[in-house]
Amino acid sequence: MCGIIGYLGERNINEVILRGLERLEYRGYDSCGICVVCNGKLEYKKIEGRLHKLKEMLARDPLAGNIGIGHTRWATHGVPNEINAHPQFDCKKNIAVVHNGIIENYHTLRQWLSSRGHQFISDTDTEVIPHLIEEYYHGNFLAAVQHALPLLEGTYGLAIITTYEPNKIFVARRGSPLILGIGTGGEFIVASDATAIIDWTRKVTYLSDDEIVVIEKGNYFITNSKNETIIKDTEEVLMDLAEIEKGGYPHFMLKEIFEQPETITNTLRGRILKDNNQVRLGGLETEIIIDDKKIKAKDYLVNVDRIVISACGTSWHAGLVGEYLLESLARVPTEVEYASELRYRTMIKLPNMAVFVISQSGETADTLAVLRKAKEMGIPVFGIVNVVGSTIARETHAGIYLHCGSEIGVASTKAFTSQVAVLTLLSLFLAQRRNILHDTVRHEIVSALLRIPTQIELILRKKDEIKRIAEKYHTFNNFLYLGRGINFPVALEGALKLKEISYIHAEGYPAAEMKHGPIALIDKNMPVVVIATDTDDIIYEKVLNNIEEVKSRGGNTIIIATEGNTGICRLADEVIYVPKTKDILTPLLNVIPLQLLAYYIAVKRGCDVDKPRHLAKSVTVE
Repeated sequence: MCGIIGYLGERNINEVILRGLERLEYRGYDSCGICVVCNGKLEYKKIEGRLHKLKEMLARDPLAGNIGIGHTRWATHGVPNEINAHPQFDCKKNIAVVHNGIIENYHTLRQWLSSRGHQFISDTDTEVIPHLIEEYYHGNFLAAVQHALPLLEGTYGLAIITTYEPNKIFVARRGSPLILGIGTGGEFIVASDATAIIDWTRKVTYLSDDEIVVIEKGNYFITNSKNETIIKDTEEVLMDLAEIEKGGYPHFMLKEIFEQPETITNTLRGRILKDNNQVRLGGLETEIIIDDKKIKAKDYLVNVDRIVISACGTSWHAGLVGEYLLESLARVPTEVEYASELRYRTMIKLPNMAVFVISQSGETADTLAVLRKAKEMGIPVFGIVNVVGSTIARETHAGIYLHCGSEIGVASTKAFTSQVAVLTLLSLFLAQRRNILHDTVRHEIVSALLRIPTQIELILRKKDEIKRIAEKYHTFNNFLYLGRGINFPVALEGALKLKEISYIHAEGYPAAEMKHGPIALIDKNMPVVVIATDTDDIIYEKVLNNIEEVKSRGGNTIIIATEGNTGICRLADEVIYVPKTKDILTPLLNVIPLQLLAYYIAVKRGCDVDKPRHLAKSVTVE
């Protein structure tokens, strides 16, 4: 959450920082600001609201200079307004700081600094940082930073400029991602996301926790609070600029929904051997160290007796689908835990267990905390992430990348289906290595999996039909989503998408649990979305009974059904048909119309689907 950009070089400072903030606005958009060093002084502009207001301000009155920092904010401490916007300053405005993260002991620090004569003007936790550095500044700015940072409890990604050393940018991180871009002609760009860098360079260094970077023209060095010199390799960002452009779509979310045939194809590419439909996962070829012995990740996983999946939000829903997949295909007992809860619970280590953490960004704070907790206990941890080079990708023992490209829309769509596709591959991989599935059954599932992208294209052609349904129901303020078995998590995900972007209250439930409470809410004002694909005869019959219960109480039903099932029409106010596939793969198809339904309802209600209120991409704070 929040976006940081910093630049040192000869380009137009306004252009570089504003372009970077445009790329980062999906990470926070309730206020923004920019500060540059000009003639040895700090000049700044910051505003409440969206970035376009700052752009208009700078168009009228641009800032001059070659060194600057910018920020787009997702508020944690202090309401969104100009005073609380970043950058934040010390008393004399000699130090400017932009900050991602939360300083948990800011109140204690603020009281102590106030007793030392410091005066605060904002409600932010960030403001203690420049004041703390000021307190310890005695002629050596790096030494002041090195003294101050260990006193901060919590998480931070920081970019700092100062009149004391006006030709430098100071950068530091703990728990909040930062990337250093190394350009040509002695220029450098620092950002919280590679999307803000690739307009200018693709040569980057990923910073690790407790590292401090000092940047000046033509040079940089990395150290820490102990003043140790740190040498790091540079890497090349392979991201395509087209991935972070809308490509003619009105919103990133719609673009990413329509990209799913391609993104799932990319997720599967190279991982299924055509000659015998066997699954190969290159990320699990990595050697890991368990009990001081080297072993390939895949060989360890083949013998696990228990898997714990931990994630947040949409990734948690994918994990729930993964639980069904791993238990039914590979016969591995699996539990799925909210990372925000598991990080504070007693985690019990058992022999032959593994933890999987799932995160689109690879930076989710709670998920990262679970990763580190499990590693401290000696439990092998595996990642399923999208962003190459992310913290989770670097800290897990091994893992599997999604390869679904940049996801800019705050409401996750293509990452969810790629996560489910990866979990399907993982389950098939373990099943074949453990000799659980008959070859014929595995071949049938793999063949059906390879057809999924084409089948999604068929669903996407129904967009006008789904848009019509959205127009019919967009004024309703409550929805219920029902699913059973492997499609219960899909009901949860459908409800989450609707409330995320349209602000309609929506709940997902196992269909059979409706009668244990939610049925009291059913009336003509409560549309009920039911996933009723008929691939499993036993579950399908049960779902029909649940729909009957809704209809008998006057509820409106929107049913996701399998193509050719005309009999379902007697129970439905609306039917959205999806192609037939294996039961175990239905989540990959059934979620598509739910994504479109949420999108078109939100658009009809006039909501900003790419920047829903109070939400931001990549939750890097608790």
